[in-house]
Amino acid sequence: MSAALPFFAAASSTERGGTELLDPDELEAALRDIGARRYHNLHPFHRLLHGGRLNQDQVRAWALNRYYYQAMIPVKDASIVARMEDASLRRIWRQRIVDHDGEAEGDGGIERWLKLTDSLGFTRAYVVAATGILPATRFAVEAYVHFVRERSLLEAIASSLTELFAPIIISERVAGMLAAYDFVSKDTLAYFDKRMTQAPRDAEFALAYVKAHAVTPSLQAQALGALSFKCDVLWSQLDALHHAYVDPGLPPPGAWTPGGETTS
Repeated sequence: MSAALPFFAAASSTERGGTELLDPDELEAALRDIGARRYHNLHPFHRLLHGGRLNQDQVRAWALNRYYYQAMIPVKDASIVARMEDASLRRIWRQRIVDHDGEAEGDGGIERWLKLTDSLGFTRAYVVAATGILPATRFAVEAYVHFVRERSLLEAIASSLTELFAPIIISERVAGMLAAYDFVSKDTLAYFDKRMTQAPRDAEFALAYVKAHAVTPSLQAQALGALSFKCDVLWSQLDALHHAYVDPGLPPPGAWTPGGETTS
């Protein structure tokens, strides 16, 4: 416990805009500490999801709302690419867009997510229209897109570093859901197979970029703040799902309700 305290202190000090300059390894430790404390694998909703303690409608609500986040990832990444003046950076980053959009119709991560919502009884038209998602889902995702458009390139790239922690949550999710829910299968969860290799590749590049470019206390504070913001984006989406579909179970007007329509 005591060995971790310097990393907690460094992260807190730098997030407040402190004057301490961290070396690259200390900066990485501070970034990882944020994930250890704030990544959404710790959220009660995910504990219920991965532990098999949600009913089918609650899983459906999660998949429906998460689609909007998945669909906007290429939009977010296109905004980042548009701001990169270095062609070598653009070539690397644009792979993220290909991963989600695919090389052709019927390919890519978004298509694989739609196969999950297909299997849960939603029509594609309803899912893609996003008419049944929670307002908080829309607000959080759009806040993320605006963040990468409006803040510095360093902050935009640093905000993607939640991918450092993605393999943990993916392995928990797939194993837990396959063990607990007879209405999902390895095929319907195929989206996560690709992410087990894509996310670490992307995170490795983004981490190296941040460590190389966050070279002042102010820039390091921006990078740490960006990752904290992204954790908040992910956490707030689960807060909304838990409130709407678990406890107290009050979907807001306009949001999908169990037993409600699944077509637009």
